Amino acid sequence: MGEDAAVAWLTAQGFATIERNVTNHCGEIDLVAREGETLVFVEIKARSTDAYGPAIAAVPRSKQRRLARAAGLYLATHPWDGPCRFDVLGLDAAPSGGWTYTLIRDAFPGG
Repeated sequence: MGEDAAVAWLTAQGFATIERNVTNHCGEIDLVAREGETLVFVEIKARSTDAYGPAIAAVPRSKQRRLARAAGLYLATHPWDGPCRFDVLGLDAAPSGGWTYTLIRDAFPGG
């Protein structure tokens, strides 16, 4: 549910979806998209409650490393000559229903 809302929101922000839920032996990439000439690997986190903090806080270094490895393998099989980056999109349940979106562009380095 949160991932569909995230993709719709990112599309409204100008992102073009290339692939969703890409899985390889290094890990999973929630969304591969383009923003302009940049290839973006997006980690999507949704939280229905703030009991454990905001959704964007749920991407520890270990997850960042897995995502970077999965993206490296993706690029090995889907050549790309332009810039790339890692974004994190957090969806937190809004008190009035729906979601509050927090996008961190270039959230962490890829290596």
